[in-house]
Amino acid sequence: MRILVTGAAGFIGSHFVRRLLADAYSGWEGAQVTALDKLTYAGNRDNLPGTHERLVFVRGDVCDRGLMRELVPGHDAVVHFAAETHVDRSLEGAGDFFRTNVLGTQTLLDAVLDSGVDRVVHVSTDEVYGSITEGSWTEEWPLAPNSPYAASKAGSDLVARAYWRTHGVDLSVTRCSNNYGPYQHPEKLIPLFVTNLLEGRRVPLYGDGGNVREWLHVDDHCRGIHLVLNQGRAGEIYNIGGGNERTNLAITEQLLELTCSDAAAIQRVADRKAHDLRYSIDETKIREELGYAPLIGFEQGLADTVAWYRDNPDWWKAAKHGTDRAVA
Repeated sequence: MRILVTGAAGFIGSHFVRRLLADAYSGWEGAQVTALDKLTYAGNRDNLPGTHERLVFVRGDVCDRGLMRELVPGHDAVVHFAAETHVDRSLEGAGDFFRTNVLGTQTLLDAVLDSGVDRVVHVSTDEVYGSITEGSWTEEWPLAPNSPYAASKAGSDLVARAYWRTHGVDLSVTRCSNNYGPYQHPEKLIPLFVTNLLEGRRVPLYGDGGNVREWLHVDDHCRGIHLVLNQGRAGEIYNIGGGNERTNLAITEQLLELTCSDAAAIQRVADRKAHDLRYSIDETKIREELGYAPLIGFEQGLADTVAWYRDNPDWWKAAKHGTDRAVA
């Protein structure tokens, strides 16, 4: 069995690859893994094993049509993580987001179509739904993205659906809630705040901190993706959530406690443009159809994540170098 993982040196993609190589996913034991990543600022080769007999690393761009046509043939499945993902960066320059997320998905799926790959999972986000004041989104909820990032991911979802509907590609889409865990780039909220606090710096909290996000450990997310890869139905969307809704202020307070910091470390900053108030997804479908359930409790998962950053300063200091613009 051979599987191609795009965006494989990023936070979630690299976790999925490491678990594949550890034979953690039934049906893929012993699989040969091709890990594709462009190695932008968010892709880190150190997130993957330096050498492994079942791993081939390819540095490349999903928008490179020639490379995709050369690379994709011979694989049994593709799991497509490759994307630009940071909302703040999309507010400053949306071009890379639409290029990678929309055109990259189309280029990859053209190669899939030409090569006859058996199975594709397209990994997306709950942010395509917009914001919800009460209740939770089902997979049938209309798309209403509010940031250039979310709009580019919604566009990529529609490209994926079109290749299933028009060409019969055996493809499913997953939409996850906010992920956290080790190896996450320190521009994201939890690792940004943890690393700032470990450095004795203040943490920039948007507005009143009342925005609500649902949190999902990266390992639970990747287990859900594996279930969809193995058992998901073609043309279907599967929400993957953690069921842990927290305000940004509540998360900040937990991180202060875990790093032995005090409230003076909080720096209130102007709110983000079009900042979505609340995310919440209904994961009934993946639970009932595929038997999914998150296994990592949020309190323990967050404590373990803080401990990982405390124990791995060389990794996050290297990743954080040059990201002060995002911090500010």
